[in-house]
Amino acid sequence: MAMAQIRSLLVASAAAVLVSACGADEIASPGTGGNITINNPTTTSGGSTGGTTTGGTTTTLVTPAAGCPTIADPQQLKDDGTITGPTGTWRVCSLPARINASITLPKIAGLLYQLPGRVDVGTDLGAVTAAGAPAAVTLTIAPGAIVYGGTGVSWLAVNRGNRINATGTATAPIIFTSRDNILGLNTDQSSGQWGGVVLMGRAPITDCRVAGSTPGTAACDRQTEGAADPALYGGASPTDNSGTMKYVQIRYSGYVLSGNSELQSLTPSGVGSGTTLEYIQSHNSSDDGVEYFGGVTKTKYLVVTGAEDDGVDTDVGLKGTFQYVMAIQRGGSNIGDSSIEVDTTNTLVENTPRQNTKIANFTFLQRSTSGSNGVAMRIRGGADYSLINGLLDSPGLPCVRIDDPETIRAANPALDEAGPVVFASVNMSCAATDPIRGGNGNTNAQIVSLFNGGPNNNATFVFSLSGVFTNGANETSRTAVNPQTYDAGFDVTNYVGAVKDAADTWYRGWTCDSVTATFNTTASLCTSLPTT
Repeated sequence: MAMAQIRSLLVASAAAVLVSACGADEIASPGTGGNITINNPTTTSGGSTGGTTTGGTTTTLVTPAAGCPTIADPQQLKDDGTITGPTGTWRVCSLPARINASITLPKIAGLLYQLPGRVDVGTDLGAVTAAGAPAAVTLTIAPGAIVYGGTGVSWLAVNRGNRINATGTATAPIIFTSRDNILGLNTDQSSGQWGGVVLMGRAPITDCRVAGSTPGTAACDRQTEGAADPALYGGASPTDNSGTMKYVQIRYSGYVLSGNSELQSLTPSGVGSGTTLEYIQSHNSSDDGVEYFGGVTKTKYLVVTGAEDDGVDTDVGLKGTFQYVMAIQRGGSNIGDSSIEVDTTNTLVENTPRQNTKIANFTFLQRSTSGSNGVAMRIRGGADYSLINGLLDSPGLPCVRIDDPETIRAANPALDEAGPVVFASVNMSCAATDPIRGGNGNTNAQIVSLFNGGPNNNATFVFSLSGVFTNGANETSRTAVNPQTYDAGFDVTNYVGAVKDAADTWYRGWTCDSVTATFNTTASLCTSLPTT
């Protein structure tokens, strides 16, 4: 995984901020020492009042809530004063470093919730809860609430045995974002300003932390990538439930936490099938848009915009399905690696459970012309993978590379081997000679034969997308397959791509807009905040 460049922010005063950053206009939050607070007179209630008028249009400004709500945890929220940006002045309520009782963060006008550093939801209850262990904890976040990382190393860690209930709505999504976003310092190129959200579950994984542990068992766990302190995941419970994330935006994440590793917007790690992951947008992560480490998951309605590494990254034995997926890169030679990166080539490729991931109804708009993978979709490490009813536009890079003989060999139940990579109704436009490639023991001819052997595939497709990602006439004319032929958990669809036509608006209302893609009919910029 590529490490994004480290950015720095120098705060000159509470009213003037000078920013120095590496890369393409990237801005980062360095720590709570730079928080800008303005202690306005206390109001009796928070809300949106007053405003400024520009060109005949009045912009309503937020006024701060009177104080922080009481929560069920003995360690209460800390009132950290106020913070002011272009949307107004907000009350800042900081979460405790560890949440030890189930709590709810209500939506209150004029109030933001701050992650002052790493915030743990409960303690790690292990692969199996032991007698006398602390009670499980659930963090509930109300629709429309905004949670921000107050420092570069802020992140939310939902520990094994505990849950998150972040259930927004199509009109009131929950937003996780950065301090710079609150201050109005971000541009469409900003990224890497806080850690992200990590869900740690008890479902099976491979590539165990302790040598000699049996993969897929309670003895096999791993440390969260980028975490300096213990943050373990893995177990033997495929149906484990880490909670719900639905109608959620995660903006400007991916800060380096330790060594050469960093988090991305969302990292489900050893998460089980009881977990609900739907209607999630990852915006401008300086690492992957999302990265899944093992587990058994079902993800629907996923939007990745502007990720600086891979759009979707899957590893260490994931048994997962994804349906209705958009991954759209910002563009530029140094921004973005692959649309998907699958597993790694290592000595543990025969670990079981073997990865078996299936993606249906996807639109991948590959805009990078470089990157460590050098290809839009790289699949390796003996992973089983299925790509169904998809679109991939990659004008600057080859489309597909599949490494390792183990990745394309015949099915073998004794090895938990489902067979070669599956392509079904996949339509691609690719750069370069040999747009479909082998590697590390696989020939180009083998992979070309694999692709051409699937139903309705086209490697010389001409795109006619409307409004960046909506199917046009050429996409509509392509023959689709029934995704349920490949996995019973998929919805039945009769089209390729993530967005069928102009009437298909599943992405609208709960997403934010940027130069990368516009999803909404009214202003909903990722660089700003909702004020209601």
